[in-house]
Amino acid sequence: MSKQVVILGPTASGKSSVAMAAAQQVEGTHIVAVDAMQVYREMNIGTAKPTAADQQLVPHHCINLVDPSQRFTVTQFQEVARGELAKLDESGNSVLLVAGTGLYLTAVIDNLEFPGEWPDVRAELEESHNTTLLFARLKQLDPVAAERIEPTNRRRMIRALEVCIGSGRPFSDSGPGTSAYPDNGIVQIGLRWKREVLAQRIADRVDAMLEDGLLKETKALLRRRPAMSATARQALGYKEMADHIEGRASLAQAKAELVLRTRQFAVRQERWFRRDPRITWVEVNKDPIVEVMPYVLRALKA
Repeated sequence: MSKQVVILGPTASGKSSVAMAAAQQVEGTHIVAVDAMQVYREMNIGTAKPTAADQQLVPHHCINLVDPSQRFTVTQFQEVARGELAKLDESGNSVLLVAGTGLYLTAVIDNLEFPGEWPDVRAELEESHNTTLLFARLKQLDPVAAERIEPTNRRRMIRALEVCIGSGRPFSDSGPGTSAYPDNGIVQIGLRWKREVLAQRIADRVDAMLEDGLLKETKALLRRRPAMSATARQALGYKEMADHIEGRASLAQAKAELVLRTRQFAVRQERWFRRDPRITWVEVNKDPIVEVMPYVLRALKA
C-alpha cells in the first residue's frame, strides 16, 4: 500500500518546487497534479505545468489529459485521478498530491458525490451572455450557492443553475458536500505566506511567464481548431493575453489585470483550504523547499 501526502497552497506559494525536491529524496515517489487547468494539453506556461525536465526526473500524473477544446469536469477528473492512485497503490509507490484546486482535491481524497448533468439545460443557460442576470437568477434559486460562487465565475454559476433547474433542488444541497472533513488518513501540508510577500511572488511569476513566452503560447492556442473551450479560454493568463491579442487591452493593461486576478484567485484558494481542520500549515518566510520539505519527508517516511 502506497503512502499519500498532499502538498497544497495558493498559486505561487512554491508547492510544486517542494514536491519536486521531496520526491527526489524518496525513491519511487510519484507526483499527482490536482489542478483544474493543467489537465489541458498545450497550456503549459500559464498553468505553471511541470516542465519536460521535471517530468523526466519524477513521474507526473493527471496532466495533459485533454485538448483545450474539450469540456472536462471535476467528476471526470475525480475518476481519472482515483484510477491513477489505485494503480500507484497497487505498485507500492509513494504519492505526493500537489493541489491548487480545492474542489478537485476534495473530490479525490474524500467521498464527494456530484449531482447529475442536464446538457439541454446547460446549453440554454450558455446561450445567455449576461453573466449578471445569470448570477441574479442563481441568488433567487439558491442563495447559499450564490454566496459561495464568485459573481464572475460563469462556469461554476452555470453548473449550479443547471443542477437547480434540472433537478428541481438547490445545488448547495448536493451531498455530502465540501464542508465534511472525514478522517481519511491522508496527511495534508499547506504552505502559508504573509499576504504582501505572496503578492510579490505572484507579480514575479507573471513577469517570468511573459518572459517564457505566455503571449506566444496564447496566440498559438487561439489559432487552434477546434477552438478553445470556454473554460480553457477563461483560465488565468490566457484570458488576459487573449484580451490583448484581440485588441481589448494593451499588453501593460493585460499584465496588470493578470496580476490582479491571480492575487484574487490566491485569496479564494486560501479561503477554501483554511476551512479544512485536517491541514497542517507551515508558515514560510523565505525558502519553501528548506522550510517545508522536512514536514513532507517526515510524512512520506512515517
